[in-house]
Amino acid sequence: MAIEETLPLGVVLERRKIDHPWQDVSWRPVGVFPGAPACDPSSAWKLLREGDGWEHYHSGTLTLSLFRKETEAYKINLSHPPPRIFVVLRDEEEADGVHEYVPFLVTASPYEAQDYLDSGEEIVEAVPMPPDVATFVQSYVDEHHVDEPFRKRKRKQHDSEQEIFVRKPPTQARDG
Repeated sequence: MAIEETLPLGVVLERRKIDHPWQDVSWRPVGVFPGAPACDPSSAWKLLREGDGWEHYHSGTLTLSLFRKETEAYKINLSHPPPRIFVVLRDEEEADGVHEYVPFLVTASPYEAQDYLDSGEEIVEAVPMPPDVATFVQSYVDEHHVDEPFRKRKRKQHDSEQEIFVRKPPTQARDG
């Protein structure tokens, strides 16, 4: 029984020309595909297709990792039609970097994606999960997920004999 399963996913980024006073283009993830060839996100990207004012690039191949402790998150993701893969982009750290953004992480866990979204440092986008990837994630959940029963906490009995305040309040302590 494997604790972790992995699957390489190619990340597709879209470069779109926009009409904005402070920037000329916008970048956003638009898809992932399984079985992608190895591609370093910081190296040259492969143009996949282009249209009027937009281009799609294979911007890197990242590893989707599934962990047994996160099966509840995967199960929740799979229950929402359509399930999603979350792509995290980071600013290119090198000053002379070739690209403005690079793919950093792919995850099937909405909880992990939320953690990156809360930081405000990265761009996090949800893209549709390909059917082959959904089958891979579902089989992992089927094999490893264990429902934990709800346990209601029991209240402690209140002891009215126990003195809550050891000292008298300062307003009553003064004799005047």
